[in-house]
Amino acid sequence: MIEAAYFYSKLVEKGVGFFSGVPDSLLKDFCAYITDHSDKKNHIIAVNEGAAVGLACGYHLATGSIPLVYMQNSGIGNAVNPLLSLADNEVYRIPLVLVIGWRGEPGVHDEPQHIKQGKVTCSLLESMGIPCAVLEKDEDSVNSQIETCFKTIAETGSSYAFVIRKDTFAPYILQKKEEHDAVMTREEAIEEIAAHRGGIIVSTTGMISRELYELRDKTTSGHERDFLTVGSMGHTSSIALSIALQKPQLQVTCLDGDGAALMHMGSFAAVGTQKPRNYCHIVLNNAAHDSVGGQPTIAPLIDIPAVARACGYIHVYQAKIKEELKNILAKKNEGLTFIEVKVKKGARKDLGRPKTTPQENKAAFMKFIEEHNLRVTEPFD
Repeated sequence: MIEAAYFYSKLVEKGVGFFSGVPDSLLKDFCAYITDHSDKKNHIIAVNEGAAVGLACGYHLATGSIPLVYMQNSGIGNAVNPLLSLADNEVYRIPLVLVIGWRGEPGVHDEPQHIKQGKVTCSLLESMGIPCAVLEKDEDSVNSQIETCFKTIAETGSSYAFVIRKDTFAPYILQKKEEHDAVMTREEAIEEIAAHRGGIIVSTTGMISRELYELRDKTTSGHERDFLTVGSMGHTSSIALSIALQKPQLQVTCLDGDGAALMHMGSFAAVGTQKPRNYCHIVLNNAAHDSVGGQPTIAPLIDIPAVARACGYIHVYQAKIKEELKNILAKKNEGLTFIEVKVKKGARKDLGRPKTTPQENKAAFMKFIEEHNLRVTEPFD
């Protein structure tokens, strides 16, 4: 394994002075080290990977120095547009060092949402004209790879990517801890929501879907009412919106996270302008990217309910304790509703993963909607 401090120091020696990206579980030790050793002006945890590329390009334009962008390989899709239409050699020729976590690496067991992305990661970078190397795990090899990276940048002006396998970085514990004044756990909140909300739930990627799945197992209530958005971070609210519009007599709950909501916050505007009266958008806000190492989000610094209200949501609430959440969920509101629920960081160490495949989840979910549609007689039955 490589110490995060070693890799970081070698990059800084080469002139890298700015870091931005979206955290990834394979990069959590490296990201934690950056957080502890860079000031806030020169390390920005971005809302999405494309925004991180934009921030990095701005830094280069302002300073002439080389920035670094980190991401999980699933985030390459968000970054393709600015990488090809802004930073590319045939446009502005802005050099970036990319550090990309390789989820779904062929031959390494991973969750189904990462399999396809893992297969195409290196070939996708090649197609984009971005030279890359899989980072080695010994210092001599890493030194050589870093030399190659910066020689390539000097000769071509192009970006260069390091692809990071599982267990490349040695463990590093984040020292800078962000305070978050929540008292309710995420599982407690999900249990209340599932108990009070009928119809269906569309849940976001990460811990939220895993905890919802285990709750259904614990209560033996079945999984057919839930669509687990295991990938496509930030798009859960759009999936739920379309279902709500197509099935207006079905109660639809979008179970979102703060990091996911921030990633594509423009979706709030789409929901708010459509105003489906059967739609309830709930953001479980723990101020962290919990699934990939607990790095902070900017959620504590903004007023998410105010954003929802400005985008056209009709009923807007915030809950900090379980009793508040119960009272809000008990209201018989008719109309587009938004609830921000403040929850603690962290999850149970024994938290499992869904035992059904995505295709099985999809089939059961669609069957439930079809059967519900046949028997429904009253709105929100």
